[in-house]
Amino acid sequence: MQKSWHLDRRTFLRGSGVAMSLPLLEGMSFGVGSKPAAELPRRMCCVYFPFGVALPPEGREDSDWNWFPIGEGREFEFRNTLQLLEPLRQDVTVLGGMSHPNGRKIGGHDTGDIFLTAARFQGTHYRNSVSIDQLAAAHIGQDTRFGSLVLSSDGGVGEPTRSTTLSFSAKGRPVPALAKPQQIFDRLFGMEGEVGKSERAKLENAASMLDLVLEHSKSIKRRLGQEDRRKLDEYLASVRAVEKRVARSQKWLSIPKSYVNPASVALNSSPKGPQDYIKAMYDLMFLAFQTDTTRLATYMLGQVAGATTIANAFPACIGLGGNWHGLAHGAGKKGGAEKLGKFDQFLANQLAYFLTRLKETPEGDGNLLDRTMVLYGSSNSRTHQNRNYPLVLAGGSKLGLQHGQFLKLGEKMPLSNVLLTMLHKLEVPVESFADSTGEVSELLV
Repeated sequence: MQKSWHLDRRTFLRGSGVAMSLPLLEGMSFGVGSKPAAELPRRMCCVYFPFGVALPPEGREDSDWNWFPIGEGREFEFRNTLQLLEPLRQDVTVLGGMSHPNGRKIGGHDTGDIFLTAARFQGTHYRNSVSIDQLAAAHIGQDTRFGSLVLSSDGGVGEPTRSTTLSFSAKGRPVPALAKPQQIFDRLFGMEGEVGKSERAKLENAASMLDLVLEHSKSIKRRLGQEDRRKLDEYLASVRAVEKRVARSQKWLSIPKSYVNPASVALNSSPKGPQDYIKAMYDLMFLAFQTDTTRLATYMLGQVAGATTIANAFPACIGLGGNWHGLAHGAGKKGGAEKLGKFDQFLANQLAYFLTRLKETPEGDGNLLDRTMVLYGSSNSRTHQNRNYPLVLAGGSKLGLQHGQFLKLGEKMPLSNVLLTMLHKLEVPVESFADSTGEVSELLV
C-alpha cells in the first residue's frame, strides 16, 4: 500500500503555463512502503576502453601494475590498478580468461565493434549483429523516456571495425553515440519551452510524412516484381521502425522531464580535459538512472582507430607523454608497464567513482547499484591480443548476482555467457545470445 507521503517519480509542478518534474525526493523512494521490490527498475550499463592493459609477468619488479588481481575465487587481492575497488569488493567480480571466440580471428583493432554483439566478421564482410543493450531496449525500453543512452568520447558511429559506438540495432547497424555533456544533459533533462514546441511540430510533420510514404507504398508494391517487392518490404520495415519511434516520442512529449540542477555536472568539459570529461559522462549516466530517464546505457571511453581517436590524448591528464595507443604498445618496454598501469588505474578510479555514487544512493530497501549491472572492460588483453579480456562485472545483487570474487573462467567459456546472464537478469526472454552456451553459474546466487 502506498502511503500518503509517497510521491510518484512522474509528479510535477505546474504554474504560469510551465510544467516541471520534481527532483528525486526521499518520498519518491521505490520499495518498502511504496512500490514492491519486484517493480523496481532493472538497469544495465556497459563501459568499454581500447588497447588492453598492463600485464607484466609475476616476479618482475613492476608486477604490481598487472591489471588482474593476485589469487583466485574469494581469496584474491587487488593490485595497484584496481585498488580503489577494494571498498566495493562485495559488489564486484573480476573476470579473467574470457573473450569472444569470433574476436580471436580478426585484427586487434577490429574487436571494439563486437564487444557487446559477439558477431562474426568474415573477410571483408563487416556486418554486425544486435548489441545486448539494444536487444534489451526492445523489451524494456518502452518503460522510460529513452529506451537507451548511447555515449562515447568520440561520438557518432565511426567506420566498420573502427566504430565510435558500442550499440548496434537489430539489423546490426551502428547506433550514433552522443559525446558532448551539454548536449546530452539538454536531451535528458532540458526544459521544453520553445524548443519543446518546435520538437512537437517536427514530430507531427514526421508522422504526416511517414503516413504518406506508407500509403504511397501500397500502390507502388502492386506494380513491382518479386525481388523488388522484397527490397521494398525491407525499406518499409525501416520506415515502420521510425514510425514507432516517432509515436513513442510524441507520447513522452506530454510528460515533463525530471529536474536536475545543471551545476551538478561539468557540462562544459571536453575530451581535452579528460578527468572532468569522463566524470561528467559517468555523472550523466548516474542521473539518467536515478531519475529513471533510461535503464540502459553504454559508454565507449575510446575507440581503436590509432592516433585519430579523440581519447588518445587522455594519458596527458595524468602527466603521461604520447597517446593512448603508443602507451599500450610501449607497455613491454622498461618502465612501460608502470606508465600504462598508471593510466589503467586512472580509468579504474573513474569507474570506482561511478559505482560508489550508485551504491551511496538509496533505492527501496537497498541502493541503485543493487539493481544496476555494470560491465567494464576491453576486447584486448595486451594491445592487438584478442584474448583474456580484462573485465569487471559490478552490481545487481538484488537481481540475483553474487560478487566478491576473481573468476578465472578460461577460453572454453565465451564472453557471450556473461552477456546472456545479464540479459536474463533484465528479464529479457531469450534462450541464448550469439555464441553463448549458457549462463555463468558462478555469478548466480
